[in-house]
Amino acid sequence: MIDITLENIQSDLIDASNAQPVLLDIWAEWCGPCKQLGPVLEKLEADYGGRFALAKLDADKVPQISQQLSQMFGVRSIPFCVLFNAGQPVDGFVGAIPEAEIRQFLDKHVASAEQAQAEEADAQAQDALQEGDTGSALEKLQYAVATDPANDDARFDYVKLLLQQGHVDDARVAFAPVLDKAATVRRFDSLQRWMDAIDFVASHADGVGAEAAFDAKIAVNKRDFEARFHKAQWLMAQQRWTDALDELLEILMRDKTWSEELARKTCIAILDIIEPPKPKVADGQIPPDDPTVASYRRRLSSVILS
Repeated sequence: MIDITLENIQSDLIDASNAQPVLLDIWAEWCGPCKQLGPVLEKLEADYGGRFALAKLDADKVPQISQQLSQMFGVRSIPFCVLFNAGQPVDGFVGAIPEAEIRQFLDKHVASAEQAQAEEADAQAQDALQEGDTGSALEKLQYAVATDPANDDARFDYVKLLLQQGHVDDARVAFAPVLDKAATVRRFDSLQRWMDAIDFVASHADGVGAEAAFDAKIAVNKRDFEARFHKAQWLMAQQRWTDALDELLEILMRDKTWSEELARKTCIAILDIIEPPKPKVADGQIPPDDPTVASYRRRLSSVILS
């Protein structure tokens, strides 16, 4: 718990809420209900295990802030609690309401224990990947998905890493619960297109000679888009991503709408797959874009808009 003043409101309330929700308790020394509510909020902060932070603001000592928030929410009494998230006041409640009601309020905005554990495991997996520890990363991601099956980010990372490591059957099992979401969640659609490419190669492409066979067809007819696309799929299965993008761009430069924009959609899928996690930077700084992804996004935009 921290006391909010004019000096620390930006760092300890607004900026801090970008990392986790912060519940601001506006109170006063003379307010009896405030003194009843305070210990309940402190207990809940401990019970929630760091999934939200508690801050307190004395309405008599810092009236500028309390009055501004009261006007914003149309409130005229204290205790008054405001939840900040992502730098903004998003919700609030008035009065010393029962603990059960406060829990209901918090649960609308604060991650569950399972969600928090899964997010932490996903973050640890990304750190492990940065260190080259693929085995540990797979374990962390498997745990994240098992702990919070609704965590789409962790599932994407898990299926992607399984495919990268050649564990295709395991990837299909991990992907099966979200198969229907591929139609509406772009990154899942991207994984599906990668698995489609792997399936195509397994059932159609002739091993080592496949690339030469595709090149022979393209040499005869540069507008043999089916051959170009199948070559791109073969390259995707080999994880030769930039080569696959180059082939797909060749299709787009000749026919942007071929096969219901299949080349454009597959380019986007590859860019989703190869985009690495954003590197950690200091607060207030923007992490740099991956140069390869940024370059191909510009090329794709240029071709589509030309």
